[in-house]
Amino acid sequence: MVFDVLLRVLAFVLLITFLVSFGGRLLGIRQSWVRALVASGLGLLIGSLLALAVAPQTPVPYPLFFVFAILLPALLASMAVSVLLELLARPGPLVRIQGRLATVPHPLRSLRRWAVRRRRYSHITWLAARHGLVPLLFGGRQATPDAETPRLIRNLREALEEAGGVFVKLGQMLSTRSDLLPPVVLAELTMLQDAAVLVPRAEMETWLTSELGAAPASLFADFDWEPVAGASIAQVYRARLLSGEPVAVKVQRPGIAALMEGDLDIMLRLARLVESNTTWGREFRVLDMAQGFAASLREELDFRVEARNIATVSAAIGATKIVHIPTVYTSLSTGRVLLMEWFDGKSVRDASSLLEELGLERIALARDLLDALLGQVMREGTFHADPHPGNVIVLRTGQLGLLDFGSVGRINPLQQVALRSILGAMQRRDAAELRIALLDLATETPADMNDELLERALANFMAQRLGSGMELGAAMFSEMFALLLQFGIAFPPEIGAVFRAVMTLEGTLRVLSPGFQIMDEARALAMRWIREGLAPSSLGKTVTDELQALLPILRRLPRRLDRITEAVERGSLSVNVRLFADARDARLISTLVSRAILAVLGAAIGLMSVLLLGAAGGPVLIAPISLFQALGYLGLCVSLVLILRVVIALVRDRLV
Repeated sequence: MVFDVLLRVLAFVLLITFLVSFGGRLLGIRQSWVRALVASGLGLLIGSLLALAVAPQTPVPYPLFFVFAILLPALLASMAVSVLLELLARPGPLVRIQGRLATVPHPLRSLRRWAVRRRRYSHITWLAARHGLVPLLFGGRQATPDAETPRLIRNLREALEEAGGVFVKLGQMLSTRSDLLPPVVLAELTMLQDAAVLVPRAEMETWLTSELGAAPASLFADFDWEPVAGASIAQVYRARLLSGEPVAVKVQRPGIAALMEGDLDIMLRLARLVESNTTWGREFRVLDMAQGFAASLREELDFRVEARNIATVSAAIGATKIVHIPTVYTSLSTGRVLLMEWFDGKSVRDASSLLEELGLERIALARDLLDALLGQVMREGTFHADPHPGNVIVLRTGQLGLLDFGSVGRINPLQQVALRSILGAMQRRDAAELRIALLDLATETPADMNDELLERALANFMAQRLGSGMELGAAMFSEMFALLLQFGIAFPPEIGAVFRAVMTLEGTLRVLSPGFQIMDEARALAMRWIREGLAPSSLGKTVTDELQALLPILRRLPRRLDRITEAVERGSLSVNVRLFADARDARLISTLVSRAILAVLGAAIGLMSVLLLGAAGGPVLIAPISLFQALGYLGLCVSLVLILRVVIALVRDRLV
């Protein structure tokens, strides 16, 4: 009796598994387990009811009856239910949420990793529910993070803090995106704190030994195991090489890479969910932002990237007298351990006594630091993206040292020109030039945007914020980006990194020299760079560079003009136009044509199947079913599968 029950349960489970896997493959989609079980359960119920309704009076061998009267209708019914659920999900969030939350994991190779990730995912979603963030994530209502939802924003910050790790860093990154988020959100996110627990010495010593291939005692003359700094990714120690040089040893926390990868996977899943289900998620391009953040964080996890960043920024700054970049000891550095020159000094936050002792002028240091860092942005295109007070050190040599090059920004020459044009337009209060420069930076502008209205809005903005006697600061960029956001103008992440660095630098400069006016000084620097560019030596170099670029074109020009005139004389001048030269257009046409063919083929097979079912006579296959009827039923099944594949593809592409 028990064995019979177990056998029936096993048969039911196998049947459900077959319907889940085979039905999804026929439709060409991947479903969550929840949705697949619902569809297969309803399909099995419908198939069983159909089998009872059309059970043949003449005995039929049981295996064939099971296949044709139960299994096949159940399969087709489960596929139809899947399509119906997809159709119902498009206007609302019910099934779309489930489809984004889960995919079928590999049962053998990644079971443990899947379990860990699911546990962490459950914890994150529980935090979201406890802090009332479900409307933001799942679109339960038209939720938009603006000034009208201060409680929701505070709950978001608290949830990110409780989640810790990647999510705290994500919030800290968002707190600098003045080009995307309103000031009320930025103010709340700046309160995020990264409270990392220090790793014990024994664990860290074992980890460092495995990374360097030898015990620290054999590689260093002295090693102080009391961390001088600690964060979520690494801890920093002070040591002395066998040759006597003091060094800073930055050691990645054991196992942090795997933890970060798990959190990044969860974050990207949530980003897809938010962008799929909310209007504000699509407006702010949440998935693109999350992918950019994930790429940046993965770079931070590889200290070899930071070593290259240090070399790049050092080359960009050059041999300045004020700003000093640390030397990297590459022979003892790895992807998880970074040895750098030790800076003997204090951060600008704690350097008041040292500045007095050295007799340094605060405002002169601030100007030199601004010149060096803005020079990285405007001239070289590679810049330190996180110059907060803790990363700027006042050295006992009278110089300023820069630390932490895990975050380095890069912009291309066209973006540099546009940024210089923005500063110049603000200096001259030229709204037309400012509009052109901003649009040169933008990655997306609405097709129906009113240029005249935008120019008038920018003119009003400059009249309100750039008037004489007004205190200017980097915060004005937040207001300008909020204005541009109303026009639907989007900017690339690297531009956000520039303004994040400028806003961070403003805070550092005001710590170094209270009352420092960064915008006035930046505009003065911009004018100086423009004057330098107009100097005879600079103009001569510019003309030479342009002529070198034009020389190959000028050499080919007479030959091409001769060919054109000959073609005109012969009357053979023609223009070659390639249709669908863009790969995206070709893919679109190919997709539409293939789906149209599938739809026509499905309809044709269905029509022929109906004709076969209506045909009389024919050889008897299995009484009372004739060969024509069997072919007709089979054709109807094929027709239904083809049509369902077309429908599900159209629904998933939001074409219906």
